[in-house]
Amino acid sequence: MQKLPYSSRRFNPQDTYPCPVCRTGQISTLPLMDALACNFCQHIFTASEERQMLKMADRFPPVTWHWNGKRWIGAHLEGVEFGWPYLAAAIGLIFLPPTLLGLASYYFPPVPGSRLSWLPAAWTGLSFLSHLGIVLWLVVEFYQFPVTTYFRAWGRRISRR
Repeated sequence: MQKLPYSSRRFNPQDTYPCPVCRTGQISTLPLMDALACNFCQHIFTASEERQMLKMADRFPPVTWHWNGKRWIGAHLEGVEFGWPYLAAAIGLIFLPPTLLGLASYYFPPVPGSRLSWLPAAWTGLSFLSHLGIVLWLVVEFYQFPVTTYFRAWGRRISRR
């Protein structure tokens, strides 16, 4: 019994809903268990009908979503509070090293016309990209963002067209 039109309705663990993780599959109850699972990304969830909440059971700390009647909202980690210090550290890690390299190459420029006169600008750009990659990698690892699942879903959508 699948109810695919997601009109404004209360969350009922016995129904089928879109998966909040991969946004491609459908979550439904597992036979003989008090849990739900996605048919695409294979994540397992526990549900609270009273609180209209879904919790990812196969991850620690668990991620929770709230049902608003049409879709899942939230994606909050239980017991983890991120504030401005983490944001400031990430921005500092991304921008401070390339700024220092750029200032050093501005105040101490290479000899014009030399073979490696392009190196300071390339090194500054590479420093920015590598530090941005480090911060993005940390975010993906912490939130366990399913990158391969999204690429697989994207490939399925392209092959359907």
